[in-house]
Amino acid sequence: MNAWKDKPLIKVLIVEDSPVVREFLVRVLGADPAIEVIGTANDGEEALEAVAKKRPDVITMDVHMPRLDGLEATRRIMETYPTPIVIVSGSTDPREVATTFRAIEAGAVAVLRPPAGVGHPDHETTTKELVQTVKLMSEIKVVRRTLRAGSKPQLPFAAEALRTQVEAQVKLVAIGASTGGPPVLQVILAALPADFPVPILIVQHMASGFTQGFVQWLAQTSSLPMHLAAHDELLRPGHVYVAPDEFQMRVERGGRIALTKDAPENGLRPSVSFLLRSVARVYGRDAVAGLLTGMGRDGADELKLLRDLGAMTFAQDKESSVVHGMPGAAILLDAATFILPSAKIAAVLTNLARKAGGSGP
Repeated sequence: MNAWKDKPLIKVLIVEDSPVVREFLVRVLGADPAIEVIGTANDGEEALEAVAKKRPDVITMDVHMPRLDGLEATRRIMETYPTPIVIVSGSTDPREVATTFRAIEAGAVAVLRPPAGVGHPDHETTTKELVQTVKLMSEIKVVRRTLRAGSKPQLPFAAEALRTQVEAQVKLVAIGASTGGPPVLQVILAALPADFPVPILIVQHMASGFTQGFVQWLAQTSSLPMHLAAHDELLRPGHVYVAPDEFQMRVERGGRIALTKDAPENGLRPSVSFLLRSVARVYGRDAVAGLLTGMGRDGADELKLLRDLGAMTFAQDKESSVVHGMPGAAILLDAATFILPSAKIAAVLTNLARKAGGSGP
């Protein structure tokens, strides 16, 4: 049964300066019966005009374009006609990747590589990913944004800290996120104090090739040292470790990271489930773990396992999530000790780690 059969067509605007890529995206998206490509734009200036006239449901946005680039176009659209924007960029240049995450900061909701060409072994998979992302993003509600470049997210974490009785000694924090996760992680990490007492491990579902730039982007607003996790790396208090592309990440006894080529879980590598299962095995009740915004249910069962072992767990609330799949699945399992808006997560993490006398691995 086609869940989109009786719904209005999803109106998509494609913003891309390359004629070849633009026409390819038109064909890929236009081939789906639930999607109508209502127009294209060669640059950000044309995109602003098209958004005002056509009011699309979703926009796919290139980053580097003449006249007005994707970053500034995203900012202006989110300040005038808030619309779900999916960044579609094929560049691996570190500077362009950094700009991509600045567009996420400005309000874009997802980032993807362009689908692989016809005949490529990944064509079907990557085409399906783009189409599904556009469909999913058409259902979310975005709000007007006024955050300008260079401004730092603010979070009153001290005043909002929860008073919680904690008997365990927190030694590690593990967080999983997917769609909508990058800006939430940025806000959380920017608000944590420089003397945060335990290591933080993160699995963020992301298109391959963007993770290193993601780590660099996070480092711009956080006082904590950021790392793309390395195999056999020793965990250090107050350091943040992000799982790299195409590796499963787990923790091992002795406080070290292991990266493996184990099979994908829930169709994902890295997988939140894979990480949290190892956290449960090694740290048990001495961990704090949580799930942020994202589609699917990766990590939900393992968060329940951790809670059953006595660990403190949290899930992002529906109101502050772009997609409430992962945290919603955890809530249905009663896997979350706390259900929190994104603006209060750092407060709770700080309170739990300090109250429990967190001392690292």
